[in-house]
Amino acid sequence: MRHRKLSMPELHRVDVATFRQQPKSPVVLMLDNVRSLQNVGAMFRTADAFGIESLALCGITGCPPHRELHNAALGAEDSVAWHYFASAEDALTQFRAQGYKILVLEQCEGSVLLNQVLHNVTEKWVFVVGNEVEGVTQSVASVADLCVEIPQRGTKHSLNVATAAGILLWEWLRGAW
Repeated sequence: MRHRKLSMPELHRVDVATFRQQPKSPVVLMLDNVRSLQNVGAMFRTADAFGIESLALCGITGCPPHRELHNAALGAEDSVAWHYFASAEDALTQFRAQGYKILVLEQCEGSVLLNQVLHNVTEKWVFVVGNEVEGVTQSVASVADLCVEIPQRGTKHSLNVATAAGILLWEWLRGAW
């Protein structure tokens, strides 16, 4: 069987203004000291694809506007809401006061494999991903309601942070569609 790729008009994508008005999944993706602007841009694009509420950019994480971030985001930095916080700890205090639960994507004592987590997709969550080398800071992991890790079979102990964020969002939200 031969497959024909769809053209851009055939994809029926919404414009930025319409996207901003659409209902969003009650998920905030928090980037805790992510150093690569390419990773930040990729996560903007992923956030757009999954229709999540917003990104929380913390610490040394780069913010728009920036050419390198834009090159990976392909304009998603214009459609996805985002906020900057000097520290992840301060941001989590604010989110918790607004009724969010905290999920940390990290290998921790007592972490649960992502594919084994039972959850309600209507609950408000902040998903925290960390620095490319150090991961999520211990002070952030310590306050998490849930620590999850992605099952892996290879010799490496981690995935690229943007890849991991995409897997987390897909697995968490796939039941919502």
